[in-house]
Amino acid sequence: MLTRLEGVKLFLFLTLHHIWLFMPAHRKINREIFNLAGPNILSNISVPLISSVDTALMGHLSSTHLGAVGLGAMLFNFLYWNFGFLRMGTTGVTAQAYGRSDRPEIMTNLARSLAVAWAISFILILSQSVIGPFGFYLLNTPETHMDFTLEYFHIRIWAAPATLGLYAMMGWFFGMQNALYPLILTVFINITNIALSVLWVNYYDMGIQGVAWGTLVAQYLGLMAAILLWVYRYKKHWLDLLRDGFWKWAAFQPFFNLNANIFIRTVCLSFAFGFFYNRSANYGALVLDANVVLLQFLHWMSYGVDGFAYAAESLSGKYRGAVRENRFKLAVKWSFFWGGVLALLYASIYGFMGRPLISLFTDIEAVQTTAAIFLPWMIVLPIAGFASYIWDGIFVGITAGKSMRNAMIAALVVYLIAVFTLGVRYENHGLWASLLIFLLARAVFQQYLYTKKGWNLP
Repeated sequence: MLTRLEGVKLFLFLTLHHIWLFMPAHRKINREIFNLAGPNILSNISVPLISSVDTALMGHLSSTHLGAVGLGAMLFNFLYWNFGFLRMGTTGVTAQAYGRSDRPEIMTNLARSLAVAWAISFILILSQSVIGPFGFYLLNTPETHMDFTLEYFHIRIWAAPATLGLYAMMGWFFGMQNALYPLILTVFINITNIALSVLWVNYYDMGIQGVAWGTLVAQYLGLMAAILLWVYRYKKHWLDLLRDGFWKWAAFQPFFNLNANIFIRTVCLSFAFGFFYNRSANYGALVLDANVVLLQFLHWMSYGVDGFAYAAESLSGKYRGAVRENRFKLAVKWSFFWGGVLALLYASIYGFMGRPLISLFTDIEAVQTTAAIFLPWMIVLPIAGFASYIWDGIFVGITAGKSMRNAMIAALVVYLIAVFTLGVRYENHGLWASLLIFLLARAVFQQYLYTKKGWNLP
């Protein structure tokens, strides 16, 4: 008799074998997907290592440290996710320009994104005395956590120019069908961040300041590395920028229109997760700390599946720009397939190894016990949620900013209804069910819109 784990391995083997032997016509598109998704998955998987290591470092100090770094990281996620258009919008327009072989437009896309990124960073730093306290108020931060969260925030906010600048450069590299440089940068940044955080927390007793400084220093070193990589390979594009006329307002307008819609979409997404933290805090500090740990599971899944979503961004944008609809449809089909396979793998790992993984994040027995109660949701969420991530990648690639915005707003409404019904009746179980419904609703609305207009979505 096969064990469950052996059955999963056999299923994956037979699936891969079938595709390779009986679908040779699709090998090329799968090769393109994996050439992009492979480095993306490796780099993305290293991203949650930062929050996971920070969570583990704080979880071994105290419950207050654990909750504080989770809330602090959530506030930065809220801030930076809202400016995710600096990466997503740059990928889409650059990939389409790459597909058209429009070299001047390729370069001006990067210049515009960097200009906007650093302007936003300047505003964030100037506004930090308002953003920090107000943000933690919205997150319903317990009084016991407030000093630590503000301490974390006022250090890490100074990394904004590097963080947002990296968003722009990463998006441009993806649009240029270059997944290697983001891999190099992400791994370098994350290893540096982890090493510095462990050093300053465990050996210099800097506590929450140590993880904040680790992130700040690593981000600036990463930005310097990104500039050096760009100069090494793409410095010839500088002349294209000079020829195209970077400051033409007419050229800026489509860029801003696209990114305004992506911004609204991302604000809704950030609000959904921020509201999740808010409601978690209402159920008590112990449930909040358990949810902070369990959300690491969701982050690991999302960053893994996003590897195929990023591949979908690059390929759908390239083939949309080159007007090759058949190749575009193949890229969509296989991005969903491989994203689903990876989601099943995550669900299996969480099912078999969930409790040991929880213990990696905290040795506080009460938090471990509480997190274990809600662990089954981590098995279901990857399967229910992966499609929404792949659709996001496709919509970014075809620059369907308006449609992304509308689908997200509709899904947010469904989510809030679920929270105020299921969450009220079933408390934290209802809250996790509402998050699952939110992910499913996003995918359903995006599928509906795509079915109506295909790659001509606005």
